[in-house]
Amino acid sequence: QRRVDGSVDFYKGWQSYAQGFGNLETEFWLGNDNLHALTSSGYTVLRVDMSDFEGVSAYAEYNSFNVEDAAANYRMVCSGYSGNAGDSLSYSSGTRFSTFDDDNDSWGDSCASRFHGAFWYLHCHGANPNGAYLNGANTTFGKGINWKSFRGHEYSLKFIEMKLRKN
Repeated sequence: QRRVDGSVDFYKGWQSYAQGFGNLETEFWLGNDNLHALTSSGYTVLRVDMSDFEGVSAYAEYNSFNVEDAAANYRMVCSGYSGNAGDSLSYSSGTRFSTFDDDNDSWGDSCASRFHGAFWYLHCHGANPNGAYLNGANTTFGKGINWKSFRGHEYSLKFIEMKLRKN
């Protein structure tokens, strides 16, 4: 996954997230089917690099990351955080993927609809990398590209990239 300039609309439905979309040179989501295949093949370390509009960069790394198949609604489990961005993803560990047209979160409403994104939401998120590209500080709580422990829910990041490697 990569977000760099807002050139791709990430407010998409279930099928788009299952198959993947975007441009590998700029902004994209690799696809939940591909994430399952990669994590099943031993690519289980997740690194998330991010930066804000003031030039501050941070990262979060998880030494265990797994995405289950479509039958399990792409349930994600992660653990083993290290880094300097803070751990905003473990909150979602054990959750199923949600989009505006396939709500699998534990909240009474739809986190994907409310926060204009798609991700592994619980009640709703500590991380929203697929949220709206909002250019930094804003007052739209939780709708931007958020990493709560790095810049909070009222700041949309300039750059975020999620990468997998073998352990």
